[in-house]
Amino acid sequence: MVQNVAGMLRELEPEDFHLLSGVEQGMRFSEWVAREKIPEFARLTPEEVDYRLDRCLDRDLVERKTIQYEGYRLKFEGYDALALHTFAERESIEGFGAPLGVGKESDVYEVQSYKPLALKYHREGFTNFREVMKERDYTSDREHVSWLYTARKAAEREYDALETLYPDVAVPRPVDHNRHAIVMEKIDGVELSRTRLEDEQVVPVLDLILSEMAAAYEEGYVHADMSEYNVFVNSEGITIFDWPQATPTDHENAEEFLERDVKNVVGYFRRKYPRLMVENVDSAALAADIAESAFETVGDYGSQD
Repeated sequence: MVQNVAGMLRELEPEDFHLLSGVEQGMRFSEWVAREKIPEFARLTPEEVDYRLDRCLDRDLVERKTIQYEGYRLKFEGYDALALHTFAERESIEGFGAPLGVGKESDVYEVQSYKPLALKYHREGFTNFREVMKERDYTSDREHVSWLYTARKAAEREYDALETLYPDVAVPRPVDHNRHAIVMEKIDGVELSRTRLEDEQVVPVLDLILSEMAAAYEEGYVHADMSEYNVFVNSEGITIFDWPQATPTDHENAEEFLERDVKNVVGYFRRKYPRLMVENVDSAALAADIAESAFETVGDYGSQD
């Protein structure tokens, strides 16, 4: 499991970050950075590199291999430290809090600034790198792709989407971005999958989610990974989060992704609230109307029980 490095930052010295940044630069060209190349990348003397490597190895920020040649690469903790250090220098965050959610492809923590915010570290490729390589089109044009690159591109894509969509779409407000990490608004509410809606709320909440998907499409994006696990519900409405797979609407598969998103969301409501939902919803027609900004209510696309 990736460990939280926030408490370690005070122990690290500027030269430690030079070393980590040097290894990061070297990983653009190979999975393992040869020991003799690190001084050039890190702009440190060979003697200083030796000392800094020992410090970073002791803190589990880098790892070493000795088969074929002596090489080093960042661990996720090292990449986390670089991003967190940058946010602290920019004064984007002032303190680090408790975990808000730890998943397969991201870790989210509460952080302090002028108010509580959320810090999301992307972990794409950390546990199943080959699968992510197949699924994510932002890796398709690279000969050498590391988990570091994959996680950074996912964060870039999500941040770009949030910047475009906020505030016209109900998404978290983006605050800052560096490497594989995003600082954003902390959302209060309950994940849709854990929510039990009152009878009279079911169709209105589904309509609200579909309306936000329509607003996102109008702004140029399809979520492309919609499910009950990336919608928060609270007394003020809903918030759609987790946008690393966001796809521009001019993408050749955008309409296919939109229809899949519609099927996922409507299917969840149909399974959880079968007595209250409309039957035989035409997802293709619904998705087409969302794309044309013609959606009003899910009740127009099926028969009522």
